[in-house]
Amino acid sequence: MTSDSSRGRPPLVPGFHAIVPAGGAGTRLWPLSRQASPKFLLDLTGCGRTLLQQTWDRLLPLAGSDGITLVTGVAHQDAVCEQLPELSAANLLAEPSPRDSAAAICLAAAVIARRHPDAVVGSFAADHVIRDEKAFQAAVVEAVTAARSGEIVTLGIQPDHPSTAFGYIRVGEKLEIPGTSTAHRVEAFVEKPDADTAASYLHEGGYRWNAGMFVARADVLLAELERNRPELHAGVLTIAEAWDSPEPGGRDAAMAAHWPELEKVAIDYAIAEPAAAAGRVAVVPVALGWDDVGDWASLTALLPGDAAVKVVGDAAQVVDVDASGIAVPAGGRLLAVLGLKDVVVIDTPSAVLVTTREWAQDVKKVVETLGELGRNDLR
Repeated sequence: MTSDSSRGRPPLVPGFHAIVPAGGAGTRLWPLSRQASPKFLLDLTGCGRTLLQQTWDRLLPLAGSDGITLVTGVAHQDAVCEQLPELSAANLLAEPSPRDSAAAICLAAAVIARRHPDAVVGSFAADHVIRDEKAFQAAVVEAVTAARSGEIVTLGIQPDHPSTAFGYIRVGEKLEIPGTSTAHRVEAFVEKPDADTAASYLHEGGYRWNAGMFVARADVLLAELERNRPELHAGVLTIAEAWDSPEPGGRDAAMAAHWPELEKVAIDYAIAEPAAAAGRVAVVPVALGWDDVGDWASLTALLPGDAAVKVVGDAAQVVDVDASGIAVPAGGRLLAVLGLKDVVVIDTPSAVLVTTREWAQDVKKVVETLGELGRNDLR
C-alpha cells in the first residue's frame, strides 16, 4: 500500500480503479452549460477548479493518476486532456456517440478487467459536488472492502431535505462483512418521488439518496450485465478485446462496428435495480455534503457567502438592489438586478436566461424548444 501520510493524504487503495463518466450537457444549467461546453468542464462553485477537476482531485488520493479512467465524448476529449494533464492517454475512452451510462461504465470496466483481472472499479460522475472529501474517501474504502466480497456497492447519501429531484435507496438489514462497519443490504432503488412521498422518506429515515456511485469487482459488474443485458455485454466485451490491440485500427474498427449498436440504457436499469431485486447490492450510508448541481436553484444553495444575490463569475459585474437569487455575468457587460426575489439571471454573449428558482427545474424545456426550432447553435 502506497503511503501519502506525510502529505496528509490517505494511502492509495490497492487494486482500486476509478471510472469517471463525463457526459451530458447539463441542460438545466443552460445557457452557461451547453453541448459544446457541458457543466463538468465549468467552474461553477468559484473554487478555481472545474467540476471535472474537483472529481479528479478527490479520486487521486484513492486511485492515483494511473488508476483513473475517464469516458467522454469525442467532442470533449481535447478539453478533458487540457484540464487533466496527468490523465494517461491509455485511460481516456472517447465515445463516438452517447449510449448512456451502462455502455460507458461497462466498457471502461471491461478494458480495466483485461489489464487488471482482479480490479475493483468504482464509477463517479464528473459533474457532482462533494464538500466532505474525507467522508467520501472513507466511504469508498469501505465500499471497496465490501465489493471484494462479491457485492455491488453503492454510496447512499444522507438526505437533508425531502428532495423530489433524486432517486432514493431503501436501506435493508445490516451486513456482516469483515472490514466494514456501516454496509447494509439494498432493499430497492426507488424512482424520484412526489413531495409528500419524499417527506415521508425523510421522516421514516430508512432511505438514502441515490447518487449513482457504484463500486464492484470488475468481473462481478460485467457478470451482472451479462445476466440482465447479454447483447450489451457481448458488444462491450468485443470492443474491450480490441481496445489495446497492437493491430492498427483495431480499436477504431471495433468501435465503428459495435458501438452504435449498443443498447442505450442507464446503469441503474441495466445493473443496479435488477441486482438489488435479487439481493446482490449493498449500500454504504454516508453524509458527504453531496449535490449533483442539477439546476440553478441547487447551485445557488451551494455557493458560499451570505450575499442576497449569489454570483458565478466576476461579482464586480453585478449590481443588485433589493433583490435575491443568482446571477451569472458572462456576457461581458454589467448586470443589474432590481427588486426581484429568488431570481435567476444568466447572461452570456449569445443567450440570456431570466427565470426564478421555483422554475429552475424546467430550464431544460427551453433547450428542448430550441431543438424544435432548429436552433442547435444555442443548445
